[in-house]
Amino acid sequence: MITINNEQCVINSYSLFVTALLKFDKVTDFAGNSDFARGHMGSTSGVISFDEAVWVWTVSLPVTIVNASDKDPSIGAADIIGWIMWSIGFSIEATADQQKLSFKNSPSNRGKWCDVGVWKYSRHPNYFGDSIPVLVGAEWLVVIGPVFLTLLLLFVSGLPLLEASADKKFGSVDEYRQYKRVTSPLVPLPPAVYGNLPLWFKKIFLFEFPIYSKSLPQEGYMVVSTL
Repeated sequence: MITINNEQCVINSYSLFVTALLKFDKVTDFAGNSDFARGHMGSTSGVISFDEAVWVWTVSLPVTIVNASDKDPSIGAADIIGWIMWSIGFSIEATADQQKLSFKNSPSNRGKWCDVGVWKYSRHPNYFGDSIPVLVGAEWLVVIGPVFLTLLLLFVSGLPLLEASADKKFGSVDEYRQYKRVTSPLVPLPPAVYGNLPLWFKKIFLFEFPIYSKSLPQEGYMVVSTL
């Protein structure tokens, strides 16, 4: 008789969630360029490279570990916390993606950046939702998948490509530069709060890394474009 414990249910749900939303991001082409699609989803030639194989193996590691376990613990506080975290992350990312899709589909918003809904509080709220870890009492190795994916989004194929693409498109627009100054790159915060935080605090605690502004001339650290 096949049994599925609560850890398997959560981790499998997380994996399906990540796969579906990454595919959704590519289909809707949120970055607006082919570089993002290639960097985010890999080759379109049908041939899987070694890097892509490592990516798939690492992200799917939680499923491999949990499904291989014969443990069937009762539901405890850690499981409840895990489900709450998963639900919050799923809700934030699904809401952000739907809001941006609706924004992009409106003819009146053509050529504009999305700054409505949760996008008013974070430049990448969908990735914030995706980065909320799922830790529900399973083996500690399970954390490798979510951490790897978060690092990938922060430093490789997610935020850097999206920020560079947006800076090239809107870098000469004063309103966009102001939006970038007062809007957190990842963790949703009110613009009035984020805009008044010191730069060192933003870089250390809120992921406002210099690589997200390297495509634009800089004033101190933050963005001032002369394009």
